[in-house]
Amino acid sequence: MNSVLSTLLFSVLLLLTLRIQELVEACSCAPAHPQQLICDSALVIRAKISSEKVVPASDDPLDTHKMIRYEIKQIKMFKGFERLKDVQYVYTPFDSSLCGVKLEANNKKQYLLTGQILSDGKVLIHLCNYIEPWDDLSLSQKKSLNQRYQMGCDCKITTCYMVPCSITTPNECLWTDWLIERKLYGHQAKHYACIKRSDGTCSWYRGGPPPEKEFIDIGEP
Repeated sequence: MNSVLSTLLFSVLLLLTLRIQELVEACSCAPAHPQQLICDSALVIRAKISSEKVVPASDDPLDTHKMIRYEIKQIKMFKGFERLKDVQYVYTPFDSSLCGVKLEANNKKQYLLTGQILSDGKVLIHLCNYIEPWDDLSLSQKKSLNQRYQMGCDCKITTCYMVPCSITTPNECLWTDWLIERKLYGHQAKHYACIKRSDGTCSWYRGGPPPEKEFIDIGEP
């Protein structure tokens, strides 16, 4: 094999490798604290997955994209009452490269589902939403779903990747799980909520009694 052909073959293989990597990495989500994901979602529910079905993404016959339609049994709604009373189906892209979510449709495992409500009333979920098995949530997280997280939706949660890391506005909380534990969803994500106080400042609060006195310093935990 001559050098020109070898170079050409190498270039083709390199392009194919980069293209495959691009497809695999097409779904990319910015790190976000669970509270932030809850606040940014139009719908937050606890549900079981009854069944799944692959359906067309739209009524357009030229559109070849597919969606997975999950039939669900809604157990409790935490957010979204204004637009929906009961959710029967949620939709997600069929391809994981488009941030599609794979859920167990056995009507046994319960999930916390968050997502967006489309103009036609359909609920869309994807990997960048906060979707977790219900049993994997801490007790503090479960309690915070009712009201506590939404009390801090005007607060800004900043992820700290390295030191120094300091607040820039009074309504900011520093998320330090990555610094301390080298993982995003660590102790702080599972047990703390960033809540706005009466003076307009925000601070971390650990689950327990109503958040009146038990605030911790902005630099903790």
